[in-house]
Amino acid sequence: MNILILGSGGREHSLAWAVKQNPKCDTLYCSPGNAGISKIAQCIDLNIENSSEIIKFCIDNDIYFVIIGPEAPLAMGIADDLRAKNILTFGPSASAAKLESSKAFTKSICDACNAPTAEYARFTELEPALNYVNEKGAPIVVKADGLAGGKGVIVAMTLEEALNGLKDIFSGAFGKAGSEVVIEEFMEGEEASFFILSDGKNILPIGTAQDHKRVFDGDQGPNTGGMGAYSPAPIMTEDVTAKAISKIIQPTIDEMANRGTPYNGVLYAGFMIKNGEPRLVEYNVRFGDPECQVLMMRLGAQALDAMLACAKGELNEYQLNWADDHALTIVYAANGYPGDYKKGTKIIGLNEISSSSNVQVFHAGTKEVENSIIATGGRVLNITARGSSLIEAHKIAYETIEKIQWENGFYRNDIGWRAL
Repeated sequence: MNILILGSGGREHSLAWAVKQNPKCDTLYCSPGNAGISKIAQCIDLNIENSSEIIKFCIDNDIYFVIIGPEAPLAMGIADDLRAKNILTFGPSASAAKLESSKAFTKSICDACNAPTAEYARFTELEPALNYVNEKGAPIVVKADGLAGGKGVIVAMTLEEALNGLKDIFSGAFGKAGSEVVIEEFMEGEEASFFILSDGKNILPIGTAQDHKRVFDGDQGPNTGGMGAYSPAPIMTEDVTAKAISKIIQPTIDEMANRGTPYNGVLYAGFMIKNGEPRLVEYNVRFGDPECQVLMMRLGAQALDAMLACAKGELNEYQLNWADDHALTIVYAANGYPGDYKKGTKIIGLNEISSSSNVQVFHAGTKEVENSIIATGGRVLNITARGSSLIEAHKIAYETIEKIQWENGFYRNDIGWRAL
């Protein structure tokens, strides 16, 4: 079958890598792709937020299956438009994608199905929001309601931080995403990510992970889209996972179906776990980035089979085969990220790294210019390794990243510290 992946980041590179290993895949296309993806797929320049352009390409190139990577096309309804043309698609409808595109919507779902989450309040104006924060005090969490590329959340440890965050959001720092704000209680505990596939009714757990949001070692500095991740997450024990499914995930899937907006795709749940009890932090309606990279490293070719079963509504007939392994990824980012950073700098040494089932360098923000790899984004490379233990995966990943020469980049030296 011919397959099209939409997106250009490390997430999409890892999806392409896994899909390409499956013999069901004939020709693999990716739009827009990047320098790394171009080595394993045909990269094409489509506007991934333009349904008619994507549909025409699918018809002209006999595309059987489309995998939508980023959140923006999902929120715009690209999956709906593809399904309307009978093109098999992995990714939720626009109405179901509101679980990520509106934090207020997610809270209403939690209220309806009694899923444990943080106490919250919603505001569309600055003054009442400031008053609420002054009344509640710090620590407190301030969230832009809409999509903000993973950066619209301020975990304010001081009152000043919370008030300044509110002023930034309402002054347009996150564009339309900040037209409404959700303010939540600060939840204590340990965070973990849980990924499931849903075909609208059935669910299939596909792994756990822990991300590292802060930019510097020791979880210092501002939040980012993620500086590294590892899987599985030890905090997600069998007992915690069972509670998460029965109290949060399945009730959410059931509530979405009851509302006539069944959820079809991957659902990424962020939990805060304290004393063995999970509470929902947020939902994302796509694979996390960089969590996807460690999941794909562990799943390999069967990731395609799972996504096909999900898209066809056949998850009740599908089972994953898990190896007793661990994976870890390190994000190599441009100096200055998540603030201003320089683009167009050269990366050397990637040809010296031998890719295998145990180590991959997934490209997140690169392009190839005159046979050289050039950095084009904030998060640029994801050095990803698999091992029989987290210690082994950690060792392979850090030994690999040292082979890369990039004067304009940096990375955290403590990825995986919670579990090592």
